[in-house]
Amino acid sequence: MSKVTVVGAGNVGATCANVLAFNEVADEVVMLDVKEGVSEGKAMDMMQTAQLLGFDSTLVGCTNDYAKTADSDVIVITSGIPRKPGMTREELIGVNAGIVKTVAENALKYSPNAILVVISNPMDTMTYLALKSLGLPKNRIIGMGGALDSSRFKYYLSQALGCNANEVEGLVIGGHGDTTMIPLARLATYKGVPVTSLLSAEKIEEVVKATMVGGATLTGLLGTSAWYAPGAAGAYVTEAIIHNQKKLIPCSVALDGEYGQSDICIGVPVIVGKNGIESIVDLELNSAEKELFAKSADAVRATNAVLKEINVL
Repeated sequence: MSKVTVVGAGNVGATCANVLAFNEVADEVVMLDVKEGVSEGKAMDMMQTAQLLGFDSTLVGCTNDYAKTADSDVIVITSGIPRKPGMTREELIGVNAGIVKTVAENALKYSPNAILVVISNPMDTMTYLALKSLGLPKNRIIGMGGALDSSRFKYYLSQALGCNANEVEGLVIGGHGDTTMIPLARLATYKGVPVTSLLSAEKIEEVVKATMVGGATLTGLLGTSAWYAPGAAGAYVTEAIIHNQKKLIPCSVALDGEYGQSDICIGVPVIVGKNGIESIVDLELNSAEKELFAKSADAVRATNAVLKEINVL
């Protein structure tokens, strides 16, 4: 029997749980939240769609009862406050760091063998916090940001090309931030054809810029952080683990010399399967991409340094 716990029943967490149940990724999906009745109500609401949508997964909601999350294969952490218009992901660190550390520790008491999928922002730094504070092997700690950023990249590419987004391939590496992510336009393709041969340099630059501020664009429109795509991205990574799909997904993971970086969690392409991170894929970046990645890593490290300043690490 497979089991996934989603910590945080807000917009992102509830969407993630709903996608997991609808796609029957796990036999049981547990949503846990600190607000009395919220996760229970949302789980009941979702379960009342089961016969309408035809899924057989079971959804359970609970208020701070970590015992109900016991023996989870994957724990998805969405806890924390969302962005508001004008806020960067990095501005959330003071509040979210303590929340993420506490919920991860509590969940692991009941599921010591679980793999963690971190969604909470600033995502790279929260992934690094989990790595440094929980004592888990690095293959069991995954930040989902690259999956989301790559999906947004493919959306903007499909809009520019006027094509089906499912026929576009594209990767985003680097930090999960408005100035740190690196959409790899050079490697993007439409049905195997390089997009650089189909779109002008100016149009590609527009796509890259739109991708990098994709989250901020939605926050400005919605008045809060987006949730459909982030929740689905978390479910996408989780499914690759539960079903041992061996998918290549850009994720924030601990590097130990790969891409010239160490002591950091940042987005790179990885193979995701039943063990979490099965391997890191070493792309041959050109000199410009290497320079951008190094700058992105420096920015992520600067954010990580705040963890020590606020005595979380």
